[in-house]
Amino acid sequence: MTSAQPIRVLVVEDGDEYLTNLTTFVSQGIVYRQARSGGEARAMIAEQTPDVVYLDMRFDRTPVEELLGDFVALTSRFNGDIARARSFQQDNQGLFILRALRDGGYVGPVILSYDFSVEERRFRTLSRRDPGLYYCSDYADAGQIRATIQRAVQER
Repeated sequence: MTSAQPIRVLVVEDGDEYLTNLTTFVSQGIVYRQARSGGEARAMIAEQTPDVVYLDMRFDRTPVEELLGDFVALTSRFNGDIARARSFQQDNQGLFILRALRDGGYVGPVILSYDFSVEERRFRTLSRRDPGLYYCSDYADAGQIRATIQRAVQER
């Protein structure tokens, strides 16, 4: 990619907060598209592969029928507790989407919007399995986000 071409970022979130903040504060040389669910993200990637995916972790506003993950298996994992299984599915939907994107053939970098600084061991485990994985905390400033996007694209 030449420096004249903008970086193409697919933002996957169930609201508009990330897209609004990114387009407002981290826009120079970057173009954004948005998907509101894992299924929509897979379809958009099939149409046009982004340079990087910026992925929310928690999807509590997505209709349950659009959430990815085996809900029956999750319910079994939580000993039949449907509420705990649904909460886990929503709280970790970003990881279910990540798996679906990888299984669908997307090999580009993915930036999870989640604060792994308090769960560094968890991130190390995830990134050992997926070396194209990065993260920015929800409260990262524009400079940190831009640097992570650029690093992810350059290391690709």
